Amino acid sequence: MRAATTLSVVVLAAAGIGHAIVTGLDNDIARVDPFKDMKNRPEPGHGMNILLVGTDGRDKISEQERRRYRLGGAPCHCTDTMMIVHISADRERASVVSLPRDSYAETPPHTDRTTGRTHRAHPIKLNAAYAEGGPQLTVRTVEHMTKVKIDHYVEVDFTSFMKMVDVLGGVEICTAQPLTDSYTGLDLPAGTHRLDGGEALQYVRSRHTDASSDLGRMKRQQRFMASLMSEATSSGVLLNPMKFRDVSRAVLGSVRADKEFGAGELITLGRALRNLSPASSEFTTVPIGRMGYAVEGIGSTLKWDDTRSALLFEALRADRPLARHKVRSKVVRVEVAPQQIRVQVENGTTVAGLGKRVDGALAATGFRTTRTPVNAQVRDVRRTVVLYDPRWDLSAKSLAAALPGAELRPEPGRGPVLKVIAGTDFKQVRKVRAQDPQQGEFGVVTGAEVKCG
Repeated sequence: MRAATTLSVVVLAAAGIGHAIVTGLDNDIARVDPFKDMKNRPEPGHGMNILLVGTDGRDKISEQERRRYRLGGAPCHCTDTMMIVHISADRERASVVSLPRDSYAETPPHTDRTTGRTHRAHPIKLNAAYAEGGPQLTVRTVEHMTKVKIDHYVEVDFTSFMKMVDVLGGVEICTAQPLTDSYTGLDLPAGTHRLDGGEALQYVRSRHTDASSDLGRMKRQQRFMASLMSEATSSGVLLNPMKFRDVSRAVLGSVRADKEFGAGELITLGRALRNLSPASSEFTTVPIGRMGYAVEGIGSTLKWDDTRSALLFEALRADRPLARHKVRSKVVRVEVAPQQIRVQVENGTTVAGLGKRVDGALAATGFRTTRTPVNAQVRDVRRTVVLYDPRWDLSAKSLAAALPGAELRPEPGRGPVLKVIAGTDFKQVRKVRAQDPQQGEFGVVTGAEVKCG
């Protein structure tokens, strides 16, 4: 009984010290008011939504570190990374949705913070909203696009990011393929690595390790966040008030947040993270409907998939898990997810309606068909054919896996849209899913699926 009483006193004392320590950290956070005079905002949902913004703060980095981690050039004063972090109402789940910085966006009317000019609603790349109207326009634009009410705004720059990783003793990352990027200096062999703050910054900033550019970079950022959360929850930081203080002090000096994000919210967030397991954290990127969407005066952008993104944000508002649908039947695993493969179907036979049947079956398993099948010029095709540009050979192999017995036929110059000419041998479309679960429905992956080991 004495032991239980002593333990209770220690726990209560630690909780009291923790509250006092966290309360004392309020003054370390620089404040912004991203919600000032905002009207016609979305209805609040369940749980807590934090807009986490990573800004280009290379002007605060020492010259030595700028050379070492390839941070040359002038800062763009824009957002380098943007995520909605949703903490469920029961504090048992965290959902992180990445918003591509090159997303096509439409700003609401606003005043340019640099020139003072009043702007009407107009198209813009999402990351440029910060340069044009600061945190306030950024929040307004995100709410306008997602219909998700943002409860808190947290802004992190390069300095705070590196400090956070270093004070945790580094973060473990594993990669199946070597990762090199001459722009950032990233050079990781295949395997498991513990990255310090500067190396971690190279890892999450790299866009040129493969052809996936920003989308690949966001996947690495999500994997990094999963590992970071695992490190924080397993290292005892969240259970030790003094360790929590050290981490917070190292980071908060270069963090900006809204005025309501204070000690109470930090404690709530700490408790929520303590309850999380790798399996209860989930990561995704907003579904993209069109790559390279050209806009006059803006350039190439990413156009969101209206239907799928609406479903994603509806799930956030309703506080539902994003990864609730799991494929339990046996499926063939392929390198490229069907959701990333565009297909035109042609009927190469005289069987009425065959093209429509093949198109529908491919769409049902996730392929991005045109939904307008046509008749082929040749109508006596016996064996189903997949025509593809050799540059999209992995996509072609994934499509052929869904069409057992199909012939793969290269056609240089065809471009990204693959063609299926259905033959008389067609029987069914086989279900396929990406080997990487991150490419699945909504692209959702849990922390358990991406952590090392």
